[in-house]
Order: sequence, then C-alpha cells, then structure tokens
Amino acid sequence: MISHSSAPRSLLLTGAFLSAFTLSAAAQQPAAPPAAGAPPAAAPLPPGSPLIGRPASNEAAAKLAPNAPPPIPAAPDKLPTAKLKVPAGFNIEVYAAGMANARSLAVGDKGTVFVGSRLVDKVYAIVNKDGKREVKVLASGLYRPNGMAFKDGTLYIAEQSKVSKIEKVEDVIDNPPKPTVILDKLPKDEAHGWKFIGIGPDNKLYVPVGQPGNNVLNDDDHGLIRRMNLDGSSPEVIARGVRNTVGFDWHPETKQLYFTDNGRDWMSEDVPEDELNRITKVGEHFGAPYCLQGNIVDPEFGWGKSCSEFTAPVGLLGPHSAALGMRFYTGSMFPKSFKNVAIIARHGSWNRTKKVGGDVVVVKLNKDGTMKSMEPLITGFIEDNKYIGRPVDVLPMKDGSLLVSDDWNGAVYRITYGKQKVAEKN
Repeated sequence: MISHSSAPRSLLLTGAFLSAFTLSAAAQQPAAPPAAGAPPAAAPLPPGSPLIGRPASNEAAAKLAPNAPPPIPAAPDKLPTAKLKVPAGFNIEVYAAGMANARSLAVGDKGTVFVGSRLVDKVYAIVNKDGKREVKVLASGLYRPNGMAFKDGTLYIAEQSKVSKIEKVEDVIDNPPKPTVILDKLPKDEAHGWKFIGIGPDNKLYVPVGQPGNNVLNDDDHGLIRRMNLDGSSPEVIARGVRNTVGFDWHPETKQLYFTDNGRDWMSEDVPEDELNRITKVGEHFGAPYCLQGNIVDPEFGWGKSCSEFTAPVGLLGPHSAALGMRFYTGSMFPKSFKNVAIIARHGSWNRTKKVGGDVVVVKLNKDGTMKSMEPLITGFIEDNKYIGRPVDVLPMKDGSLLVSDDWNGAVYRITYGKQKVAEKN
C-alpha cells in the first residue's frame, strides 16, 4: 500500500476511465433501462485511483479511503509532542513548524535542512540564524517536489516527472534561482508519481518510478529504481519489481542499497506486508506484481509464477503500514546498540480497519544483512484509531540527533538522547 498518504489519492488523479471490452454475444444487445427508483450508477474511478479493486458490497471496506490531512500546518503549540512516546533516555522536541505537507528531508554542509512536499508546490529551507531556526520557502511553483538530496553544495529536487537542481544552494537561500532541470523524461502518472531520491556511495543519483496503480502489469518504465550521473546522463535500471519505494539508504559497511517498498492494497487487511529490500546486484527483480512479501503469489497476476523466481525481502514491516523514509544511523549520540541500525518512518495505513504504523521503528540486522528485529522508537501518532500526526522521513544529523518529518502537521521533530529537556517551540 502506499501511504504516503496524506491526502486522498483519488483527488490527485486525473484522466478518464477506459470502458472494458466484452466479447459475449449478450453484450451486443441493447442494455435494459434502469429500474424505476434505482440509484444512479457510481461515477467511474480515474486510472490509478487507490479505490480501484476495493471489494464491492462490503460495508467495512466501503469506509476505507486515503486520509486527508488538515488543510494548513499546525501551530507550534498545537503539535502533538506531548502525546508522542520515546524510550527512556530519549527526548522529542519541535525542530521547525509551519511547512505545509512536510515530507522528504536532506541536510546541507552548513546545516541547512531542506524539506520537500507532495501536495503543495514548495520546497522549504530550515536555516539557523542567530541561534534560532527560521523557515524559508526555497522554491515554489513545482509539481510534487517530494524528493530531496544534497551533494557538494547542490540540492537535487525530484518532482513527479523530472529532477532539477540548485547549485551553491546554501549561499543563495535569501535569493534562490529557479531550479535547473537535469532530467525531464520521467513518467507523469499520478499514482505513485511522487518520488524519493538519493545519492549513493558511487556518486550516482538514484531515482525510483513506482507502479502506475495499486497492482498492475506495468511497462518497462515503471516499477523500478534507476541510477544516473549527477547531471542526469547515462541512466540505467538497477532493480525491477518495485511497487513503490519512498525511502532508501546505503548500509554504512557493505554499501548495499536497502529500500522500503509498499505492498498492494485490497487483497486483505493483513497481507501483504510492506517490505524491507536489499539490492546485492544490478538487475534484481523484487516480485511486484507477481509475488508479494516474498512468499505469496499474487492471486491476479501470479499465475504461472513462483516466488522463488524473485529476490525475497530481507524483512517484513507490517501490513499496509506505509513504510516510507529510512536511514542508517551512524551517529554517536544514541546508545551503542543503535550503531548501523535502520530507522524507518511508517506513515500508517489507510485501507485497514484498525490502523497500523504511524510510528518510527528501529530495525536491527543479522550478520547476513537480513532483518533481526523491529522495535519502536516513536509511537503515539495514532489516537483512538485516528491520526494526530504521520511520520514520513527520518534524517540523522551531524551531532547524532535525528530529525523526523510529519506531513499531517507540517512539522519536523528532533530526537535526542540524554538529559531530559523542555521541548522547544521554534
């Protein structure tokens, strides 16, 4: 499933729904007029709608739909920090607020934190000035500028169908130029069209393209992860069978790419689970849409297939939990047990009667790179089966603290370890 999602994806999707063909002779006869007093037929769903495939005539399923966030960011004093729970010794405070739909995070060499968005047209910059943090709009007029990556003074921005950059970005915060497009040939599908991007140890830019719908037989331009040079040249596909990843990072020691992947919707409330995957060689196929969570053959597209044909996930992250941003922790502030663990933001389910996720978890790995355990780091974003916040991305800082974005409230939180402190409201 996909989250990510803060607003009903059905509101974001466009286009007409194509009528299905039928070859039966009966279909060639004139349709009978509707019975008197019959309710009007439901409007067709647009292509890629998350509601396609929802079980018909099921009261429980009929109540499920993507959750729309509040229309404006929460005021600092209205943020739910007092209700969020962290383990003993950890602290949570407001790092910055007032950023509508705050999503993916990146940090510059001078400590500027860049924040993308999915439902609005803006990229934000959180700057430290005279000991205080200030939020500035770095770019506007963009389309789903979700992905953020930073390298050697340059900020890279992933929109729905293109990637752009702002060079020497921390020197031009107060008078930023329009981003320069370096890649503009990505698909324009609304379904899973927002992107996470990253820059690997090989100095390459990694850009995923999700499936153009809930569970579809996609073409060669979808359901994959590409990498390319930092100028957008020489793209190559490094992984296929990826339904929708909105978070990845490289293991600090093995340098292998780990990524979260959201499982399909409407199969059941309990399966499939979201995945944590690992790329060990170029060209691996991770199963979608034929095999789910590494061990379930898809009932629609799995005919004639076996899960043994595909690369299995290294771990499972919960059914419809919307596992999104993830980073490996390499800092020294947290306890030693946190060295090289994966910290993952689970945005939370929408097509499940009892919501799961809505938290930040710590995933520890075995020596062979598979998942050993998953433990909570931040909980409390779900209250009475309703969201009071939704974590999207995580970002370790140079001082060892951890930032967490919340697109429901338009805020970024800071997690520290040590002596308890009063939460700041900057």
